[in-house]
Amino acid sequence: MKAKVRPIRLPAGRRVLVISDIHGNLPFFKGLLKKAAFSAEDILILLGDILEKSEGGLEALHYVMELSRRYTVYTLRGNCDDITPAFVDGGRHIPAAFYPRYFAAWGEKCAAVKLAHAAGAAIEDPSDYPAARRAIAAAFPEELDFLRGLPHIYRNDDYLFVHGGVPREERLEELEAHGCMKNDDFLGQGHSFRRWVVVGHWPVTLYHPDIPSAKPILLSDRHIASIDGGCTLKVDGQLNALILPEEPGGQFSYLAYDGNEVMTALDPQAPSADPINIRWGRSRLEVLERGTEFCRCRHLESGRELDILTSYLREDEGGVYCEDSTDYRLPVTAGERLSIVRRTSRGTLAKKDGATGWYFGRLSAPGDGRSPSV
Repeated sequence: MKAKVRPIRLPAGRRVLVISDIHGNLPFFKGLLKKAAFSAEDILILLGDILEKSEGGLEALHYVMELSRRYTVYTLRGNCDDITPAFVDGGRHIPAAFYPRYFAAWGEKCAAVKLAHAAGAAIEDPSDYPAARRAIAAAFPEELDFLRGLPHIYRNDDYLFVHGGVPREERLEELEAHGCMKNDDFLGQGHSFRRWVVVGHWPVTLYHPDIPSAKPILLSDRHIASIDGGCTLKVDGQLNALILPEEPGGQFSYLAYDGNEVMTALDPQAPSADPINIRWGRSRLEVLERGTEFCRCRHLESGRELDILTSYLREDEGGVYCEDSTDYRLPVTAGERLSIVRRTSRGTLAKKDGATGWYFGRLSAPGDGRSPSV
């Protein structure tokens, strides 16, 4: 299947918000739009992956469909938005072996599984698939048509919007659609462009070997903006809204929503030197000492030893690995507000301007006057 490419008009004087990778997290999406004071005067561009990885996919899809009827909304198809219509339509460009593994791994967090069950169909075994396809098609024709109609690329003279990435700016209609939707490690491929190419798909924290950060990455020398904040997929993830410059060549800005409690730091803290960001795909560990709250571990790739939250440890046939973890100490000034990811007996895992790290000072909730020890 070749990429569907459509033009996009971004009239001067209207604010343009670009959001990607909602992954069914409707509270984050609504929270971000509220924070941005989104209105009919704005233009909203959704880079895809409305669905998958959470049980809220159908509700998020319905909300996007309703927004599209009432506001100026341009929505692209991400690889996760492609899974269900491809399944219903026979999945020709997705290998048949993908579906049993994926459905078993994600269950109701997969849109096709949830829709099949809502339509009264089983989908637990490949022998169920023909009936499940018919049931989903009969029960959810409007949703399927919306997803099928989504393009893979929007472009104008100044911008190119795509979920995963592209290898070039020319002859876009000749590109394979799947490669535009699922394009892992796009920044690592060395591309540079004349237009600004705005992408999602790959959580930006995966690009940072030292300090975990979920804020958008803006590469002005290469004209690439990568904005996936790891919403739903990361414990400390956030949903980003990139705000385009009022004039081409101007400054980008962004807003983010992560749903965390916000507290005030009462003590200053200096940043740590030489931190590490242990992230997906590079997170294999050796457990040196097990504890109830923390385990002392050796990160196999780097050889570094550090304490990992015990609840972050996972195990499979390849051994032990962990959720994204770090030993970074946030730079904090007394009075700053921090987004609280997790409080522990040793300190607080917190976020500041999208960066995740540890804070070992005292905290109080804004305006409550209390100073609980951490």
